[in-house]
Amino acid sequence: MSTESTKPAPSQEAIVAQFQQLRNDQRNLANNLNTLEMDLREHKTVIETLKLADPDRKCFRLIGGVLCERTVKEVLPQLVENQDFIAQTITLITEDLSKKGTELNKFKEEHNIKIRGEHLGAEGGKSDAESSGSKSENRNVLVSN
Repeated sequence: MSTESTKPAPSQEAIVAQFQQLRNDQRNLANNLNTLEMDLREHKTVIETLKLADPDRKCFRLIGGVLCERTVKEVLPQLVENQDFIAQTITLITEDLSKKGTELNKFKEEHNIKIRGEHLGAEGGKSDAESSGSKSENRNVLVSN
């Protein structure tokens, strides 16, 4: 037991919990990215529409749950500024998502974590034979060695 005096190894449950947390973080980043991309598309559509409108035309904008009456010339610069901010945020979240994926793969390799249904061809014929009968049942199952 003198080998444990340097640093105790985390339990399998702790490793699995940390892995699941990393996966949840990655999933949340992906969801946020999708939401921002939808917002960006909406902004582009509205900006294209308002560019064709008369600058003194009345328009309405929802700000914090309150509908405000403005003119096109007041709203258009704000929308363009918001669009630029959303595009910058998408770039940052894309980078964070890439980093989280790298961190997740590194963690999987460090702790020799294998997910059933993933990399079936690379593991050889034995796992193909085991999982060929019930592929849908093996989805999202975490296996730790």
